[in-house]
Parts: sequence; structure tokens; C-alpha cells
Amino acid sequence: MKAIQITSPGNLCVADIPQPELHAGEVLVKIGYVGFCGSDLNTFLGRNPMVKLPVIPGHEIGATIEQVGADVPDTLAVGTTVTINPYTNCGHCASCMNSRPNACEHNETLGVQRHGAMCDYIVVPWQKVIPVQGISLRGCALIEPMSVGFHAVDRAQVTDTDTVMVIGCGMIGLGAITRASLRGATVIAVDLDDSKLALAQRMGATHTINSATEQLHESLQCITRGLGPTVVIEAVGSPATYRAAVEEVAFTGRVVYIGYAKSDVSYTTKLFVQKELDIRGSRNALPADFRAVIHYLQLGACPTDELISAVVAPEEASEAMQQWAADPAKVFRILVKF
Repeated sequence: MKAIQITSPGNLCVADIPQPELHAGEVLVKIGYVGFCGSDLNTFLGRNPMVKLPVIPGHEIGATIEQVGADVPDTLAVGTTVTINPYTNCGHCASCMNSRPNACEHNETLGVQRHGAMCDYIVVPWQKVIPVQGISLRGCALIEPMSVGFHAVDRAQVTDTDTVMVIGCGMIGLGAITRASLRGATVIAVDLDDSKLALAQRMGATHTINSATEQLHESLQCITRGLGPTVVIEAVGSPATYRAAVEEVAFTGRVVYIGYAKSDVSYTTKLFVQKELDIRGSRNALPADFRAVIHYLQLGACPTDELISAVVAPEEASEAMQQWAADPAKVFRILVKF
């Protein structure tokens, strides 16, 4: 079967590999669409320390059940449209025992620590298969990245009395903006790109700030009447935005970090205590977050076509990645169609 492989930094090829074998308790799915995400781009650029090359990338999946093994529930029938929960969980680490398997100490995500879904077929345990109704295969490939943003809003315990600033309006940031808006919060979207900010507004942002052309602090003070946002969700992963989150959040506010900073971050740590902040990490997503995204997409209000920057064939994937690397700010999601 056909598979995309990243063999070394800057090198992506299409290979022919054996179709996986199906065993008891597993489901064989036929891949329809898979999204390239930021971790895949970092793998392609040689900046992903968690990946082992060569690797088949991809964990944002729209697929169809092709075959089921023994001991699989009848609810997972051949022909069903599905997405896949791409994270493993060991069941016995502190995170798993605390009912937070998304943060499993030994997690292996498809396309990172193990081969992913950019191929014709994959086999997964039935527990990781999520049936989807009323959403296209293309739309299913958006569920996982949006669920990461949804999870961050849950980590922040956002309610309708909050003012939430989301820094970064990529796919994950837009997921956070959408979820916070659905919870009734006032949402402030921050980015460097006006087109992304316009889309953020259509997806629920009440206010937008272009931090390249506007003064972030002064704009926030005006919007929040001098108090600052009660919640800041950082979805960029840079030292500057890590610091801005703590500096701009209101006293007794909550800061949630999704992005991985690629270098060390220096803080004025007195703000942690002086403001009595809750500072939290947010990793991956829980099944409940997947369900919430599916429900949102089923409502038909999401501008899915605007979130898909390009759809390419496997043979076009290398060129698409090179173009994305040259201008990363202009891309939401590139989908590969199998």
C-alpha cells in the first residue's frame, strides 16, 4: 500500500509498504484524509526531538471502517465514518490513574513516537475508533486538532463570566476560541495576521488584536477596563508569548499553555505569587473533547472550507510541506487525500 514517509530532515517520499495485519480487538480503517500539523512540519524541518526517523506522519484522520477483528463491539460496523484518537495510554502511570490518559507518561502519538496514518490503511485498537455521523471525511480530519483547543478551555475552567485571551489563531487556537465562545465567555483573539484574526472573529472572538501593529497591553487594558483577561490560553509556543501570558493575565487569573516553547523561557516570577495565578499545561485531548468537537461540527456553523488551506495527493505532499515551511503563517491545515 501507499505511504508517506519523512526519512530525514527536508526529505519526504512516497513508499510502498505492506498492508497491516488485523488481529482480535482491532479495526482496519481505510484512510480518506489526513492533516499535516505543526508537529509534522517540525519533523520535516528536523526540529521535533520526540520523533524517530524514518516515520510515517499524520494523526488528524478522516477514515472508513474496512474490516473488524474478533471481539470488536457491533457498534463499529464496516462502512462507518470515523476519526481516530491517536494517543496511547498505559493505564498505570500517575496521569492514567488520575483519569487523565491524554497526559499519559508513556504516550505514543501516531506520526510522532510511532508510525502515523498517512497511508492507505491503518490498524488500531477498537477503543481508539470514534464513529462520526453527519460530518464529511474531510471534516473528520479537523476533529483532533480542534479537540486540543477545546481541551485547553476545559483545563482553564472557562465560564460565561470570563474574559479569555487566546494567543495564536492557528487551528488549535481557533479551537480554543470556538470552545470559549460556546461557553459564553468574552473572547479576545491575538495574532500577527489579519486574515487569521478575521476568521477568529467568525468563529466566536468578540475582540481581535494584531500584536504586530497594535500595542497588546494598551489594547487589553482598554477592552478589559484595566483588569486584564481572567484567562489566557497560549497556543503559539514562543518565549515572548509565554511571558506575555503571565504579564497580561488578570490578578488571580488562569494561564493555560498549549504550545511548546522551542527554547528556555525567562520569567519575572514574582507575578506568579503577586497575582496568585493558576498556571496549567494542556496536552492532547480527552474523549469528551472529541465528542464536543463532533457536536460542534454537526451543527454546521464551522467554516471548514476556510480551515483547509489545501488538499493534495500523496505525490504532492513534499512540495506542499516545502511551501508551508517557506510561509508557515498562511497555512491552517494541509490535508492529504488517499
